[in-house]
Amino acid sequence: MTSAEGLRLLPFRGLRYAPERVGSLTAVTSPPYDVVVRPEGVRHLETADPYNIVRLILPHAADPATRHRKAADTLRDWRAEGVLTQDAEPALYVYEQRAGAVLQRGLIGALCLDGPVLPHEDVIPEVVEDRAALMRAAAANFEPLLLSYRGRNGANGATAVIERTVAGPPLLATTTEDGFTHRLWAVTDPGDLAAVDHDLSRRQALIADGHHRWATYRRLYEQRPGATADSPWASGLVLLVDTARYPLQVRAIHRVLPHLPTAKALTDLAGAFRARTLRGGLSAALRTLDETPGTAFVLAGGRETFHLLDRPDPGLLDRAIRRDRPEEWRRLDATVLHSVLLDEVWRIPDHPSDISYLHHAEAAVEQAARHGGTAVLMRATSEETVRQLAEMGVTMPRKSTSFGPKPATGLVLRTLDDDN
Repeated sequence: MTSAEGLRLLPFRGLRYAPERVGSLTAVTSPPYDVVVRPEGVRHLETADPYNIVRLILPHAADPATRHRKAADTLRDWRAEGVLTQDAEPALYVYEQRAGAVLQRGLIGALCLDGPVLPHEDVIPEVVEDRAALMRAAAANFEPLLLSYRGRNGANGATAVIERTVAGPPLLATTTEDGFTHRLWAVTDPGDLAAVDHDLSRRQALIADGHHRWATYRRLYEQRPGATADSPWASGLVLLVDTARYPLQVRAIHRVLPHLPTAKALTDLAGAFRARTLRGGLSAALRTLDETPGTAFVLAGGRETFHLLDRPDPGLLDRAIRRDRPEEWRRLDATVLHSVLLDEVWRIPDHPSDISYLHHAEAAVEQAARHGGTAVLMRATSEETVRQLAEMGVTMPRKSTSFGPKPATGLVLRTLDDDN
């Protein structure tokens, strides 16, 4: 696709749950597909309500093709039954998430794929192909990915439209199990839509969460015979957040190495890093990690034993890390972990059966203990560092960051086979 100068966020006719047909909106929502802890998380969501969105984003079947057909059939049935109904007119949707001091607001819409959208992580081709097959079969975008941009305060910009909109009654409001309250409004006024369009036409976006879904949108468009720039397949469902007004939270994504016992991991270091046993529990270990200067990790093989790795051998770093990248990239904890520890020291294959990626430290420690393996606990990378590298065209190791709060899945869907 040719590249546009700025962002274009298109209104669409949202597909939403009919409240009278489900137990509650809370019971039918889900975290994004890649955050659901399988299979326990899937079972929990499936039993919450027979119409939980997880049946569309993570359907069960013996083979991929059957799974994708099952999702498409389920979507068709729910629409026929009136469980999911389509809004009467196209809209952009103001979406708010709030928990304690955390407040995030943004716009959900169909973002044109030819705009300036910066990725910061590589993707796994197999995951992209699976998501593409699912969306192709269902002709739908089930969940918005999360994008950030830097706006400017003004009386007529996108953020001003958001602030005016939230003064009115929402279309829906619900509170999910994680304590976040979610509210949604529709923006249909032509003047407001024009103000948003004018503002975003001068912006570029950073993919905060959803690299695989963005790559999937692009794959679907490229594989669509005869698709034009006006086709629904030439845009994809996103949540766009002005982080100058509503800063995102950035958290680490931890690794679990199920086949590497912690004792062997420590022995194999052989001076590559300094290793120290930490006293106290998980919270104390994470505090120590955050306070440690330079490259550092925490290894955990169980619920009570933690080891801090720091002070890597400079010669090893120089030999193991590629030199055709900026120094900011070479110093990333994720770069050092993958290039030095996983590739050179521990020789861990880059395969899903050998490396798991978990968003919560507690879950990583539990999984490592269950398998007799090792959890590698990480620190977050700042949004500014991520943006800097993305603007240089440099991608970080995959699963380097976790931006949030992530949009709940199931509040508004987008179909691709109707007049949007």
